[in-house]
Amino acid sequence: MSDLVPMTRTGYAKIKAELDHMENVEMPAAAARVAAARGEGDLSENAEYHGARESQGMLQAKINLLRDKLARASLVDTSKLPKGEVVFGSIVVVKDLDFDDEETFILVGAGEENYDEGKINVVSPLAQGLLGKKVGEKVEIPVPKGTMKFEILEIKIEE
Repeated sequence: MSDLVPMTRTGYAKIKAELDHMENVEMPAAAARVAAARGEGDLSENAEYHGARESQGMLQAKINLLRDKLARASLVDTSKLPKGEVVFGSIVVVKDLDFDDEETFILVGAGEENYDEGKINVVSPLAQGLLGKKVGEKVEIPVPKGTMKFEILEIKIEE
């Protein structure tokens, strides 16, 4: 994978901190659990040992994923992005044309997404469908559950 992962400095720092915690706190603890379980005898019938090794492997996979995101990070300065259209870092207020209610989305990078707060990853299908749109435009976005229909009501840039 060589695709760049857009993110802000805040998102980069969050992922970096999570990676540091995994490498310096969680991985040594996982290694200690493996060593303790190994000391309990016959490894072929030691469920605790196998469970600890599996947990360590999953943790290593997460570490590798975070390292990959950081290696492919493309830091975006939102102050230099165009105004008046939906771009990375935009706060977009839309009217859902199917349910006749308003929703607010914030287009963020990797590590910053929080769907409960309306923060959606800029590479998600929903965000991709909103990119480049202007106030007043209506958009139909194909998503896994069907098609979402929105009218763009307001666009602000998150400072």
